[in-house]
Amino acid sequence: MVDEIRYEYKTVRTVRGTDGLVISKMQKDGWELVEHTQGALRSTLNFRRPKKPLPWLVIGTGTTVLVILAIVIGVASALGDGGEKKDEADKSTAAASEKPSALPTPTAAEPAAAKVITAQNNPEFAALLKAGPCDDANLDFATRHQGETVAFNGSIVNMAPHGDYDTRYDFLLGPGDKGPNTAVGPAFKYEDVNISDLNLTGKKIPVTVGAGDKFRFVAEVGEFKADQCLFFLDPSSTEIR
Repeated sequence: MVDEIRYEYKTVRTVRGTDGLVISKMQKDGWELVEHTQGALRSTLNFRRPKKPLPWLVIGTGTTVLVILAIVIGVASALGDGGEKKDEADKSTAAASEKPSALPTPTAAEPAAAKVITAQNNPEFAALLKAGPCDDANLDFATRHQGETVAFNGSIVNMAPHGDYDTRYDFLLGPGDKGPNTAVGPAFKYEDVNISDLNLTGKKIPVTVGAGDKFRFVAEVGEFKADQCLFFLDPSSTEIR
């Protein structure tokens, strides 16, 4: 009898125009494209790949353990039924003579803080900061880490008004301290943000910012637009350096 193939599934959402790069990358990792849905701005790609079969030796060992465990539980249950009534009577007598003790106050578990990705704790991000703005590493990182938080030392490469606005801007950011002369790393972009959206921190917070200013950027990973070679981020905080 032929074993039924079991699959694992994964859905990836991309910006239209980058579908081919994503599909090629996923296929290299063993994924098969099963559905491709295109929207006005984004595409949805559904993939699948066969799950690795569980070795028969492990399955057989696990089954044997379950059988032995069931026998032990059955014997223990049979032996325990005879003395159950006596134990309950003894417990009732003991409970009547004991003073009630204070119950321990439950401690609420604190949720684990989300880990911020830096060049020090993530080799993939360290390599990205040294790659070119159109390198495949940009799309790979954006696909795997969209919605996560990154932090890096960088500077403002360019700053321009967003559309016809006077107080909203588009920022082009680069890793390092070279500002407009930045030649290495992704072209990170904050789009349509106010100065207050940067959430500036530090001892001396300026009224405004400009090209060449150096900061410690903390931001949420957005999408990478391959046709523009732009890696979009959403600002979380910006520390003066």
